[in-house]
Amino acid sequence: MLPGSALLSAALATLLLGVPSASVPGSDGETGSVGRTASAFPRTGQGRHESALFGIRADNNAAAQEFTADGPRVTRVGLFLSSGAATGTVTVQLRTRLGDAAGALATRTLDLARLGGAGAGWVEFPLDARTVPGATYYLFAQASVPAGGAIAWHGTRTPAGGAPVSWNYDRAYWGGWEPYEARLAFYVDPTPAERCGETEPCYVPASALSARTSGLLSNGTSTEAVAPAFAVGARYVDGSNVLRLPSGRWRYLPRGESASVVVPAGDAGAQRQITESRNWLAAGITPGRTAAERSAAGRALLSMRALLRPNGAYAAAWAPAWQYAWPRDSSFAAAAFAHTGHEAEALAILRYSARTQRTDGTWEARTKLDGSGPPDARAWQLDANGWVPWAVWQWYQKAPQDTRAVRLQELYPMIRRAADRSAASLDGRGLPPASPDYWELPTGTVNIGTAAPLLAGLNASADLAGRLGETDDAARWNAAAKRLSAGIAAHFAPLGYPRTLDAPQGRDSAAAFMAPPFNAAPAGLPAALDSTERALKLPNGGLTPGNGPGHSWGAYAWTASTSFFALAWAGLGRSAKADGFLGWVLSKRNTLGELPETVNGSGRPSAVAPLGWTGSLVALSLLALDGRALPTPPLRG
Repeated sequence: MLPGSALLSAALATLLLGVPSASVPGSDGETGSVGRTASAFPRTGQGRHESALFGIRADNNAAAQEFTADGPRVTRVGLFLSSGAATGTVTVQLRTRLGDAAGALATRTLDLARLGGAGAGWVEFPLDARTVPGATYYLFAQASVPAGGAIAWHGTRTPAGGAPVSWNYDRAYWGGWEPYEARLAFYVDPTPAERCGETEPCYVPASALSARTSGLLSNGTSTEAVAPAFAVGARYVDGSNVLRLPSGRWRYLPRGESASVVVPAGDAGAQRQITESRNWLAAGITPGRTAAERSAAGRALLSMRALLRPNGAYAAAWAPAWQYAWPRDSSFAAAAFAHTGHEAEALAILRYSARTQRTDGTWEARTKLDGSGPPDARAWQLDANGWVPWAVWQWYQKAPQDTRAVRLQELYPMIRRAADRSAASLDGRGLPPASPDYWELPTGTVNIGTAAPLLAGLNASADLAGRLGETDDAARWNAAAKRLSAGIAAHFAPLGYPRTLDAPQGRDSAAAFMAPPFNAAPAGLPAALDSTERALKLPNGGLTPGNGPGHSWGAYAWTASTSFFALAWAGLGRSAKADGFLGWVLSKRNTLGELPETVNGSGRPSAVAPLGWTGSLVALSLLALDGRALPTPPLRG
């Protein structure tokens, strides 16, 4: 994470709790007495902001900071503010006399709503004022916000000998202006290093902090998350993981390093990284029918690449609770890399899956990224036995023909163990046992989120066995796939592919796993998908993973679950319906263009961004809609 997050969190805690007027006074600044003469100490800024010093809500409160000009013109000022108010305005003035608004040299007003509403951080105000070097001026600030709204100018209570005076105005409390030993956080014409987004956070809306991460920097061996406070006003340099900051400078993760640096735009090391990233994208396929879709796909692919470790471990996202390799997420990434022309990345993931398979043919729910084992006792999940062979099959379809047979032989022991375990798990009805799936919650009976992937995996395994001449394996797994297909048709299909067979049954977005490119669509699947959509669609427009007794995802839509439907409808040839789901997912990207894990009830990205699983699903959906039909493992005979 980049620096400054802890201080920003403290600022947000202050703004949400409100600013008590007695302890943090302020004013409209037009009446009252001035307590002492201005200091001539030539200071044009200080960055400490651990305390919410002065409230600045009109018309009772305001604040001002003395400074001594060190040049003939002021073009920009920065203040560290926190606001509990979502609407209103903040006005700054450059004054020659503290109480003289009419004689201000420059005035600038910013709208809180345009800043994103309630939040905290550095706010920069463009100004244009001629100044006299060595003369004393006053940087004045006041806000107009709704009744009850708290807004404060931050700084430090630590005395700074000889520093310029900070002025507090509270008409009710002081009767006018009052000088303080405390020092407001401000900069006049900040240097690039002093501007927000480098070592200090720009003003970030509190709503943006519902996502723990906003983007990724990467050099191929190390990855660093971009915190929401450092994504404000920033943009990636096109086709790269180099970040262009509000100051115009670049932040990137140099080769061989584990911490990012800020460099001038055009820096040779950063430029080499940009060129390498662009060449990597150009070596494959960036799907999409429009420039906007191709841009989204490129960003998703670069983020997926940043989540891939050199040993083939694929992190779900780059935040502590997500920095593990799930077989499910990894399998989708392998398929997406394979179909976009990045075979080396796909094969690396599949080899990691082979190394981390358990001796009984199953996988842990997730492993540490060094491959040393699980981070905890989370229950293993049988659906991995379907997803991994399916991913191998998808890789095989696009792998170079002169090497794929040899590489498949390398992976085949993993496939045999996985498929044999899947086949052995089927009961007399042809169904697997109850097991946690992508919900990572136990169920009392078999769920569709396990049954459908196992069917895809058994079909994939049988086909791959046949290609290698392993006829006994192919026959055994094909027979198991037929039994499982019949069991799903007999027990899940009549109910519309619910989550489980328990009564009452809830709906599950995993019904989409019965569609291509996972499984050949059975009769009646489109109607089942329509009814599942109606049951799971939230007011924010996205889909929740499922419903039913004892399970609620609240107002949060999952971008992965919504993307399941985009991919399924694309596989069914229903591009208009696919576009509806995909368009919603793409509309929820954050300001850096990253895909979040969830979207809250207000329609804002939350949890983490980017989520690698959603990136894979978006890439696959765009491929399917771009005229590159994705293959589906066949059910033979």
